[in-house]
Amino acid sequence: MMDQATLTTNTFTLTSSAGAVLGSVAYANSTAIFTPTAPLLNNKLYTATITTGAKSAFGVALASNYRWSFTTAAATSTLLPVNLGTAGNFVILAKTGISSVPNSAVTGNLGISPAAASFITGFSLTADASNVFSTSTQVVGKVYAANYAPPTPSNLTTAVGDMQLAFTDAAGRAAGTTELGAGNIGGLTLTPGVYKWSSAVLIPSDITLNGSATDVWIFQIAQNLTLSNATHVYLTGGAVAKNVFWQVSGLVDVGTTAHMEGIVLSQTAIHMKTGSSANSRLLAQTAVTLDTATVVQPAP
Repeated sequence: MMDQATLTTNTFTLTSSAGAVLGSVAYANSTAIFTPTAPLLNNKLYTATITTGAKSAFGVALASNYRWSFTTAAATSTLLPVNLGTAGNFVILAKTGISSVPNSAVTGNLGISPAAASFITGFSLTADASNVFSTSTQVVGKVYAANYAPPTPSNLTTAVGDMQLAFTDAAGRAAGTTELGAGNIGGLTLTPGVYKWSSAVLIPSDITLNGSATDVWIFQIAQNLTLSNATHVYLTGGAVAKNVFWQVSGLVDVGTTAHMEGIVLSQTAIHMKTGSSANSRLLAQTAVTLDTATVVQPAP
């Protein structure tokens, strides 16, 4: 039996390579229990220590500090990707406009609805003889608009509806991390999961998303998302762009020569500035603007 008054966070500690782990100590049924303030990290070595300040019920102190170590289990991903439905047939899908400052380079299909083809500007469109789609020298794929021949209008209505459902799905996932960096996440390496901010998010320096090919990231952003000039989003460890989702209620601004990875679901607009690039699907509930930018749809 131990003197529970001597079992405190001073005499019962937990540490890792990052330093001391905050928590509380309780003693019940001859067992001392340390409860961390925040969940322990996956696949990490921790060392627990009971110091000589701990005493038995008879007032006898430990002869020396007692230590033991353990490694937490590796992360397992149970988070499912956001279902894009038929919106996943497009690399760029918008409701009010798609514009290019030539020459941009787009790999994948473009779609706009309910706006007409006249709201796709800067692409020098050439209508197909069927009038179901058009083409552009800036697009490796087809361009669809709401005023083209059937079945394009109904297909686009469905795709836009699916885009909005995907936005709602992403916004409704339970967040595991909130307000990280108070909205400034530059320089961070982020593990899979759902991240949520009630503010704008700024990425002023390169970030890394590290995980496997089946891992999923969902970023829920209540205001704008800004990727600063010359800043990159990197995927490592096998992570793939099709499993990264940026759900943004405000404007998405990808700076000059910056690089984005993942599916961008914006409730407003997406701006790709001069020389920027994206391994992405840009799905906007208003407009998408490209300024000599490169956009490639993620691998399936």
